[in-house]
Amino acid sequence: MSTTPPPQALTTDPPAGELTENDGALDWLRALGPRGRRAFAGAFGGYALDSYDYFTLPLSMVALAAYFGLDSGQTGLFTTVTLVVSAVGGALAGVVADRVGRVKALMITVITYAVFTVACGFAPNYETLLVFRALQGLGFGGEWAVGAILVAEYASAKHRGRTLGAVQSSWAVGWGLAAIVYTLVFSFADDDLAWRIMFWTGALPALLVIWMRRRVHDAPQAVAVREQSTEKGSFTAIFKPGLLRTTIFAGLLSTGVQGGYYTLATWVPTYLKTERGLSVVGTGGYLTFLISGAFLGYLTGGYLTDRLGRKRNIWLFALLSAVCILAYANIPDGAGGLLLVLGFPLGFCMSAIFSGFGSYLSELYPTAVRGTGQGFTYNTGRAVGAVFPTTVGFLADSWGVGGALVFGAIGYGIAALALFGLPETKGRELA
Repeated sequence: MSTTPPPQALTTDPPAGELTENDGALDWLRALGPRGRRAFAGAFGGYALDSYDYFTLPLSMVALAAYFGLDSGQTGLFTTVTLVVSAVGGALAGVVADRVGRVKALMITVITYAVFTVACGFAPNYETLLVFRALQGLGFGGEWAVGAILVAEYASAKHRGRTLGAVQSSWAVGWGLAAIVYTLVFSFADDDLAWRIMFWTGALPALLVIWMRRRVHDAPQAVAVREQSTEKGSFTAIFKPGLLRTTIFAGLLSTGVQGGYYTLATWVPTYLKTERGLSVVGTGGYLTFLISGAFLGYLTGGYLTDRLGRKRNIWLFALLSAVCILAYANIPDGAGGLLLVLGFPLGFCMSAIFSGFGSYLSELYPTAVRGTGQGFTYNTGRAVGAVFPTTVGFLADSWGVGGALVFGAIGYGIAALALFGLPETKGRELA
């Protein structure tokens, strides 16, 4: 039985005229109120651009490897370094969010990942690119956790799962945008220049920060509770007896899910080009099915996490994601149509499992340390899970990329087991 103290009650009554008990498909959005909808837009845009900046690397991986003469282990290290450093950035962003507010912390993370993504485009050698990519991870690591908390503190318990699932779906939007830009850039520019252009387009998030600075604010009730608390965000607080169990198992949950996910996100484009022999345009077509499945998976998973509960939703899609990986990696040669078709359920399942994370991790911690708890557990999982893509990189030389992808299924098994140490939080109000 978990010893996690339940968060204090928080009244989240919307302004007069706002609807909370509608039967419409968008009742969750109406219930947020005007301020909540602006917070949602800021978090949605920030995470979409976070995704866009992240995928500039995997989509450019083949060109980078050729330009710098890299082997699979070295290219896999790009992802590992990004994710390991992002754990530091995410943990620190959580503390900052608890101390200075969610919106200020969100803007800091967006500026950080935008600046260093652009810097990657100017890298003269492998070592410099590795350093810039690592620094990009500082901002990349913090954006999701801070944005998710910002929106979670506006959302009602009834709608929180689908609200945060909608925020999570912006990852697929950014991924899709990156795939479109990749297809265009690599179709019209030489590979040696195209990968640099991809990184330079990472300047887009700066426009979002300008808007957020004037229009987005923290949830007033949560600000009041946070300011009255005598215990501000700190790492020691989430390791005290009342929260220690939660922190350990939430970290394991994050490790398993992200280990499986980043294995696929990093290596599927390379797998399609090197082992399936697809062209740039062909790879983009296959990714369209994968990304479409991901977008619908985020929305569906958000709905199911409110209906089934946080834990059942994660259990369901951990199993289905593992099955999809095994099927996708073992499609026989020449079955290009089957490869295309299976891309949709693969994207759907590996994304639907994430939909409950925003609400679940937010509900596991009280307001004063919510940023710290969510930032630390999510990003510790990201750092440890980063071992998976590198392992695949080294195994790919002997097993082939397709065979090595099976390693990602292990991550989903870890996630399923971690849930036995965590409570169900469906219906829990936040403060």
